[in-house]
Amino acid sequence: MSENPDFDTYSSLQDCALIADIIFLAVKPYHSEELFEELKPLINQEQLIVSLMAGVTIASIQDGLGIKKVIRTMPNLPAKVGKGITSYTEAKEVSRVELIMVRNLLDTTGESIRVENENFIDASTGISGSGPAYVFYFMQSMMDAALKMGFSENDSKVLVSNTFEGAVELFNQSSLTAQGLMDKVASKGGTTRAALDSMDDNNIKELIQEAAYAAFDRAVELGKKGN
Repeated sequence: MSENPDFDTYSSLQDCALIADIIFLAVKPYHSEELFEELKPLINQEQLIVSLMAGVTIASIQDGLGIKKVIRTMPNLPAKVGKGITSYTEAKEVSRVELIMVRNLLDTTGESIRVENENFIDASTGISGSGPAYVFYFMQSMMDAALKMGFSENDSKVLVSNTFEGAVELFNQSSLTAQGLMDKVASKGGTTRAALDSMDDNNIKELIQEAAYAAFDRAVELGKKGN
């Protein structure tokens, strides 16, 4: 064990798994079976397992670890800066008190929403879990365009990052829908309308939806492989 100003850290499962009340599983899905094999002898039925693994179902975690109390979550990368969104759902053996306790922990990284079943966890993977990468993809494309227009790399980053930050804040504070805000910015025959028309002509909206469903379908596929 090593000391940290905020918490104790351990170098092995044997040292910490036996005494933990809540165990978070934060490995890539393809490491799950190896982790289950190592962790199973060390835990008991009173401990609560919280999984951050995409596509790994509650049933497969219960079977792999020989326990019942499992909460499955789907966080996203902005949790690193306290702006994350995490969806979660639980096995029937999880008590209301335990659920509240875990939600309080999840809320320290941003916001959390409880969903009805695991299908929504997989759907969240396609929207919020993988979503930051879609935003970064769009940002990179805009920065590349700015560079081609002659802006410096630093100015391109400032222009794009502040545009995204401002747009999100405006959306959060406005009573208008995203479509309503687009209409407010895009006047007939103007520059913004030209850009939006180009996106519509190239079916960008449908392509983004297809991308989200590709992530959703992959999460479902991973879950089936684990069962």
